[in-house]
Amino acid sequence: MAQSDFHSRLIGWLKILLPLVALGILSTLFLVARTIDPDNAIPYADVDVEDRLREPRMTAPNYAGLTADGAALTIRADEARPASDSGTRASALALSGVLETPDGGRTELLAGAGQIDPGARRILLTDGVTIRSSTGWQVQGENLTAAMDTTDIEMPDAVTATGPAGVVTADSLRLTQAGDGEDSYLLVFNGAVKLVYAPAN
Repeated sequence: MAQSDFHSRLIGWLKILLPLVALGILSTLFLVARTIDPDNAIPYADVDVEDRLREPRMTAPNYAGLTADGAALTIRADEARPASDSGTRASALALSGVLETPDGGRTELLAGAGQIDPGARRILLTDGVTIRSSTGWQVQGENLTAAMDTTDIEMPDAVTATGPAGVVTADSLRLTQAGDGEDSYLLVFNGAVKLVYAPAN
């Protein structure tokens, strides 16, 4: 009996104390709270919505795939635009790519702009292209085309290659898988090829 009496009194006091504590907390929040400055509000993306609706695009897109001969191809860009109904191809700006071949080789690609032609399974890089190889060579040219389903990279314009053996200039170059059935690759310089031999000491 005494216990149930104590329990009833405790419940009665709690019914009074808890609302008072809640009021105290709320009043403290209102007293301590600062005035909201709209200029300090969380910034949202500074995007022109109408421009995005007119010309849809993606920011920082990423393409990754495996070629038929087992090389891993990854391509990234700062911005990409999808193909349109008017026939323009998918395009991108500030591209970088990596081709990792099964034999452990690594080739990095950099370009100012590019297009993807899914029908032809080709990638076209333009506006200055740089290729860096894990063998120590760096090749520079204006344009590059690469297959999306096999190792076939071509620079059809004048190229300059700098590496451990010196400097090579040529009218074009092509990197393909060698035809001997092994995990080997063939880099061919074409046209007026010039080598300035300067081996490292």
